[in-house]
Amino acid sequence: MSQLRSDIERAGLDTLSGRKAPRARVLLIAGRPGTGRTALAEELLRDVCDQYPDGTLRTRLAAPDGTPVPTEHVLRDLLNTLELPAPAGESADDLSERLREGLAVRRVVLLLDDAGSAEQVDPLLPDTPDCLAVAVAEGPLTGIPDVRPCTLGGLDTKAALELLTRHTGSVRVTCDPRSAESLVELCGAEPAALEIAGGWLAARPKESVADLAKQLHALEPDGSAPLARVFRFAYESLPGPAARILRYLCLAPAGHVDPHTASALAGCSVAAAHSTLDAFVTLGLVRGVDSELPQYEVPGCLAPFLRGLTETVDRPAEVQLARARMLERTVRLLTSCRAVTEPFDSPARKKLAGLPSALRFADRETAAEWLRARQPALLAAARLAVADGELDTLARRLMAALVRAIVAHRGTEDAASELYGIHRLVLDVAERRNLPREKAAALLNLADLDARTGRTHEALARYRAALDAGRAAQDPYATGRAMESVGGAHQSLGDWQRAADWYGRALAQRVTRGERADAARLHGRIAGVHTYAGRYGEAQRSLRSAVAGYRKEGDVPAQARALSELARVLEYAGRPEESLHTCQEAIEWARQAQDARLQAALQLRLADTLDRLGDPAAAKLHRGAAERMLGEELTGAGRAEADPSDQPADAYEIRSASAED
Repeated sequence: MSQLRSDIERAGLDTLSGRKAPRARVLLIAGRPGTGRTALAEELLRDVCDQYPDGTLRTRLAAPDGTPVPTEHVLRDLLNTLELPAPAGESADDLSERLREGLAVRRVVLLLDDAGSAEQVDPLLPDTPDCLAVAVAEGPLTGIPDVRPCTLGGLDTKAALELLTRHTGSVRVTCDPRSAESLVELCGAEPAALEIAGGWLAARPKESVADLAKQLHALEPDGSAPLARVFRFAYESLPGPAARILRYLCLAPAGHVDPHTASALAGCSVAAAHSTLDAFVTLGLVRGVDSELPQYEVPGCLAPFLRGLTETVDRPAEVQLARARMLERTVRLLTSCRAVTEPFDSPARKKLAGLPSALRFADRETAAEWLRARQPALLAAARLAVADGELDTLARRLMAALVRAIVAHRGTEDAASELYGIHRLVLDVAERRNLPREKAAALLNLADLDARTGRTHEALARYRAALDAGRAAQDPYATGRAMESVGGAHQSLGDWQRAADWYGRALAQRVTRGERADAARLHGRIAGVHTYAGRYGEAQRSLRSAVAGYRKEGDVPAQARALSELARVLEYAGRPEESLHTCQEAIEWARQAQDARLQAALQLRLADTLDRLGDPAAAKLHRGAAERMLGEELTGAGRAEADPSDQPADAYEIRSASAED
């Protein structure tokens, strides 16, 4: 701690050369996993937190198996913690720039745990000397300037004995100090090994420190590190069912475990898994997570040993079956999590009532809390299932259930970045398995998110690819949706001619299939494009076709809105009398539809038209009628009418083709 504090206060190379420091000071805590490097970093953060009033940001740059976490995911997590925008699909470079802009006006300390290289750390460093970055790594970070590592090894004997005493109590250590020192030596004075040794003694109050030291000394020497030997001894002391649960914890996504995950992996009851995980916390084999729900974390330093045991003890088919059980359990929990948001008399709620009590949520709030707490593990499970390549059917079910649950609880806008990542995974599986319908669905969803974040050219390319996939799947819904979306993309780009052409292609398909409501809607969209292009005659014809289509369908509100748009186009075309007559007709249909907001907006439009025609008295009457309908709050808001042709497209899920297809 003294060395780290002095590193913060010392003058950097820029200061010595007379220049202002361009970036945050970077401290490096280096050491092997299990040496307490993260614990030291956390202690440092507690010590200096008063100097950084805007708080602490924490992130891990590697998964428990050592796989680097993509920089994009790390940046999104940090931006979400700061409550800064992280648009779906944005590149890592753009996200890094957003993070640096956000940190430029803050004083924070940033903990970068399990850093593997300078390339991982560099995009995360703030461009301000008012922030501090603390990196935890196994070795030096060559490439980050002005960094001096604080290297950790084993504890000194006194500190190691104090750590051991926390678990055993002072009596056993005081009564036999030589055996305690021998045990510390056998553990290499490493905190992780001492935690496991202390946990073993804590679980066996009748065993002495000398007994444990003798048993560790009696192990056959295999040249392994002290932590590996202590872990092997603790593992061999476990009963068979507990040892099986411990081995399979290496399969837990991102090292995050809850009783359901452990139960599914080991094939035991949830209650048995819960009690076993609590016992593992006492033994120092897993860590409890501070959460309202029972959650645990597998220490990264033990993950390689667990994987080695699984590879040597269990057959590959058993390991694959454990993964399948875990994914199946996750799918059922996600289905239950979504079903609890449905009405009580819905089929989903009736199906939910038939599930075992362990798979049901008491209410919507409980389900939402579970989803929030487990979301990192759920997303990691989806990524691992897709990377596995042998459980694609379960992976597809998992991703579909995850999307539905997230949308049900958070909505599409709030969860756009998570949904974007899931849809990319769906696309990977669809391309690998040659599933054109699912490929079309994924491309449409990704393109929708691209369009919403302003990447219209990227969205257009994906919409065209979705059209090809929909045609390959002979899916009329996907092809129609893709053609309409291509038209929408061209409309966003201001290419009115291409937009009208693509809307026309989508319209021809709808007419051929007898989908009159969708055809009427497309007539409205075509009219909107012609209006933007100043082709008012063609816009009028399209809107009259839309009005006729809605009339045949008996959709009175839509008919009123289409007439309202027709009145606006007639006014643009310089035909105010016809516009006045059409607007009055639209008001009558809006009255029949009991749409007070549209009725009031039309009254205001009618008043504006009458003003232009030189009849201010009649205009005043209509404005008064509008204010009486909805109150004075509408005097400004009522003028902003929605374009009836601009209806939101279906998103995040693609319908199956009908039976006739």
